[in-house]
Amino acid sequence: MFGVCCWDDCVSEPEDLYPPYHYYNNNSLPSPIPKWPPGQGFAMGRINLGEIEVASITEFESIGSCTLLLKKSSGVTFYKPVKIPDGFNSLGHYCQPNDQSLRGYVLVARDMAAANPQNNCIYDWEPEFSALKNPVNYTLVWSSDSHHEESVYVWLPNAPLGYKAMGFIVTNEPNEPEVEGVRCVRADLTDSCEASDLILNVDSIFLSAHQFQVWNTRPCKRGMLGRGVSVGTFFCSTDSEDEPTIACLKNLDPTLHAMPNLDQIHALIKSYGPTVFFHPDEVYLPSSVPWFFKNGALLYKDGKANGISIDSRGLNLPAGGTNDGKFWVDLPDEDDERDFIKNGNMESARLYVHVKPALGGTFTDIVMWIFCPFNGPSTIKAGLMNIELTKIGQHVSDWEHFTLRLSNFTGELWSVYFSEHSGGEWVDASDLEFMEGNKPVVYSSKSGHASYPHPGSYILGSSKLGIGVRNDTAQSKYFVDSSVNYEIIAAEYLGDGVVKEPHWLQYMREWGPTIVYDSRSELDKIISHLPFFVRFSVESIFELFPTELYGEEGPTGPKEKDNWLGDERC
Repeated sequence: MFGVCCWDDCVSEPEDLYPPYHYYNNNSLPSPIPKWPPGQGFAMGRINLGEIEVASITEFESIGSCTLLLKKSSGVTFYKPVKIPDGFNSLGHYCQPNDQSLRGYVLVARDMAAANPQNNCIYDWEPEFSALKNPVNYTLVWSSDSHHEESVYVWLPNAPLGYKAMGFIVTNEPNEPEVEGVRCVRADLTDSCEASDLILNVDSIFLSAHQFQVWNTRPCKRGMLGRGVSVGTFFCSTDSEDEPTIACLKNLDPTLHAMPNLDQIHALIKSYGPTVFFHPDEVYLPSSVPWFFKNGALLYKDGKANGISIDSRGLNLPAGGTNDGKFWVDLPDEDDERDFIKNGNMESARLYVHVKPALGGTFTDIVMWIFCPFNGPSTIKAGLMNIELTKIGQHVSDWEHFTLRLSNFTGELWSVYFSEHSGGEWVDASDLEFMEGNKPVVYSSKSGHASYPHPGSYILGSSKLGIGVRNDTAQSKYFVDSSVNYEIIAAEYLGDGVVKEPHWLQYMREWGPTIVYDSRSELDKIISHLPFFVRFSVESIFELFPTELYGEEGPTGPKEKDNWLGDERC
């Protein structure tokens, strides 16, 4: 029988208090955070969202932990923020799984008008319209097993009319908390949020009273244009179908003053630019875009039999519009020339950088694109066998990327997104490999160039059946240091003319011809190698592999990708 066990576990804190704006390094990075070049509001410890100012708290005191009996590592611990700067108020508590080192943040806030009424030019401040208010009272959402000596109680603040709660409060006692312990935010200063990662699921068929789920939260509208700000609090419910009863903040400052300026961007890249390793057996290496054009890439137009040479800067590529299928890029006709381009050119290779706001301008996303002239055929793993395909998976031009997410409160590298074919994953900075200070390592998979945080063999398909597409990664002599070999191609928030976008970036059509493979013959080859008891129909095999392996329209450039404006896909 499963039950819930909770206990108090108070974390000892240093006696000395850190002064305002001082960021306590929680050792997620191997080296100290450097001093950044001067700017407007980046890495200043606090961010003005319009009528409220927020600070990021990364130090916590443990309140208590909850888990299934005999499975301590599967539970979670609830924390309250400590060392909140004078004048700032808690918006809610923090929660994370027990099997991870403490690593997170919550925002605390203060009302700018209330703090500086003589300087307020936003509106005629009156207490009844203040940005922050105490809750009216609390609702007990869930409590742990009362048979245990120590318990955990989770409370939802009941916001006044016109206000919204930002997070939950956790206590060790059944008495309702004091309303002074947290603040609610005026509704027009908030944005909607959604549950993201499920971090606790207590769903016992024996003890139905203990049913309880806890999720991380994130703004519903994300990406470069989204103004939702994640508070860092959690959402919980006794019904998995419930919609979040809390909200995110909204950044109403049109200047996004906490974003880095151009000098700071260069400093960030030099500090955090990853080293990208390609597999030692990689044949299809990267190059720069101008090298690709100068060495024979051709532009084709629908209805024209012959392609034309492309200017090294892409000046004769059609700019703007949409991907209407009327133009595409292909390799030269001669086999020797085609093979030469397919192999790429490491000497010219660089990372193309797009810098954009994330989570309402409280974070910066440094998106690093890498270009390979050719994507090689796939290798299928079927049990103990590895089957190299001849065509499936290959296409002309391959744009891949990874993304560095940096805190605008401190400039700290917070996480890295690794793009893996049709999806990807965010990896916390504490789980990355580093070299040369705070520079992460990125591994590019053999032939397909998907990005991964560690060396090894990754399978896309059915891990349960041991059948899928192999993505092999390893260190080698083939690598690109993105802290040196990079080019900033876009940072729209800086304004017109600050970053000159290359002409080829405005090419919205296909970077390769449309390819349709004879997948039936390739898949029959796979099936013939399988033991009889694991043979599947061709239709079943199709469902196991990423759809782009069977043929696709030519790949498009960075600006045509969903994540140019939007958030990363997970």
